[in-house]
Amino acid sequence: MRQIAAAKFKEQCLAILEEVDPDGIIITKRGKPIAKLIPLGTDSASLIGSLRGKLTIKGNIMSTGVKWNAES
Repeated sequence: MRQIAAAKFKEQCLAILEEVDPDGIIITKRGKPIAKLIPLGTDSASLIGSLRGKLTIKGNIMSTGVKWNAES
């Protein structure tokens, strides 16, 4: 799969959009992947649920962890 630096993607965005293949393009920042560009026609349904069992939730995801008093 093709990789491209975010800065180069920013410079050449329109040209890159024309040449994206069904595998997509990984956009990197400082060598680390930050996004994947896939064409709209590609079946993205396989992405849904692809991280099941690979992630764990730590703590209360419905809270910021900051306690506050609404009356003060």
